[in-house]
Amino acid sequence: MRRIAIVGGGQAGLPLALGLLDKGYEVTVVTNREPDDIRRGKVMSSQCLFDASLQIERDLGLNQWEADCPPVEGIGLAVPHPERPGHKLIDWAARLDRPAQAVDQRIKMPAWMELFAARGGRLLIQDGGVAELELLAASHDLVLLAAGKGDVVKLFERDTARSRFDKPQRALALTYVHGMRPAPVFSRVAFNLIPGVGEYFVFPALTTTGPCEIMVFEGVPGGPMDCWRDIKTPQDHLAKSLDILRTFLPWEAERCASVELTDANGILAGSFAPTVRQPVMTLPSGRLVFGLGDAVVTNDPITGQGSNNATKACAVYLEAILARGDQAFTAEWMQQTFERFWDYASAVVDWTNSMLLPPPPHLLHLLQAAGDAPALASAVANGFNHPPNFFPWWTDATACEAFIAAKSTRAAA
Repeated sequence: MRRIAIVGGGQAGLPLALGLLDKGYEVTVVTNREPDDIRRGKVMSSQCLFDASLQIERDLGLNQWEADCPPVEGIGLAVPHPERPGHKLIDWAARLDRPAQAVDQRIKMPAWMELFAARGGRLLIQDGGVAELELLAASHDLVLLAAGKGDVVKLFERDTARSRFDKPQRALALTYVHGMRPAPVFSRVAFNLIPGVGEYFVFPALTTTGPCEIMVFEGVPGGPMDCWRDIKTPQDHLAKSLDILRTFLPWEAERCASVELTDANGILAGSFAPTVRQPVMTLPSGRLVFGLGDAVVTNDPITGQGSNNATKACAVYLEAILARGDQAFTAEWMQQTFERFWDYASAVVDWTNSMLLPPPPHLLHLLQAAGDAPALASAVANGFNHPPNFFPWWTDATACEAFIAAKSTRAAA
């Protein structure tokens, strides 16, 4: 029986562990928090899984919350009018072909950890530094590092060719609330782009205290939404969230007349640099560690792809490990497996990075034209489920204009 160790108990590591366990592998998961500590702790992300990622969870039998989680039925975009305060220059919404869902990781991860242990997995609650990795590598056929944070992640060398930015591009904040007025007609990720200031998006989710809305703030560094460092209390965090909406997005502020925090831990603020790292780490002993998920590909949350990337990486790695059989997990195999994932993830990275930069004229035309062409709006909305579908028209001006023309002609017909 092959022995696999996974350091990190998140959206990539735990589904992989459970998938391998179900195939007869002996699996160890190392994480530094007990399930109840996670349940009682702060929110960890703004996770929203689109249908392709949800299907991976379904295939692994891990979709325990589909009946309880409110659906995300579409994507909407609004841009404030630069000359008419309180009005919108762009305003459209389109349904997803199949709904997305967002389940608080304080619900998912503890449940998956306990399921893993109940099915016979070895769950170790401890730190995962170099010394621990060495012990695991000596006693297991393969060690994967799936932790997204901590100094150990930095041992994976930064891939300079694939990492466009070397510093944070947004000041980030999350606010989980009850009592928000629903979006009209259908639920959605309501995405608001404020030129020169940042982005705000909000969508329904399931948290530890029931259905909620997750408010996500992305502030341009040095701008008015880069404002979270001096916030001291959860109520101050909520007050600042509402102040931003009243100042820049009054239509979103109107939805929040009766909101309250889901819980005192339903807030988060910070920043990080989007980074791609080399997927193979060589320990001092010469043994190897294979990077997975956020350990090697970290995107800004502006496109909501973090948990989706992690889930799709899990599927690629699971298939590759099973196909390897009894052969050694060599550095060459690790690199080849990562490149198979990168065939998909490169589009996610390019698309996400583009959203952090001022939009070129062809994208402004695209986003404006979507308001008059439902087929075009639908293509943009459903690209969130499979970002490679955005190319080449997202980055190539000629292809973009042809795409707009084709979709607009279809709308006119």
